[in-house]
Amino acid sequence: MTLSFTALVHREGDWYVALCPELDVASQGRSFEDARANLAEAVTLLLECSPPEEIEARSHLDTWVTRVEVEVG
Repeated sequence: MTLSFTALVHREGDWYVALCPELDVASQGRSFEDARANLAEAVTLLLECSPPEEIEARSHLDTWVTRVEVEVG
């Protein structure tokens, strides 16, 4: 079974940090691709190794990614 989750990735210095907001899981890597792959591995491990109660406690499945516009100045 294939599940799909959001991956938010940003750069911090020499590293890329990846976050899955639906499950509150994060990882990092030296490149965008590494951070994304490491996040996928972390999510997989969480889903395979954690008891259902922990997954339920971490789950924020009603998560949306959108943009906002603000006026400054």
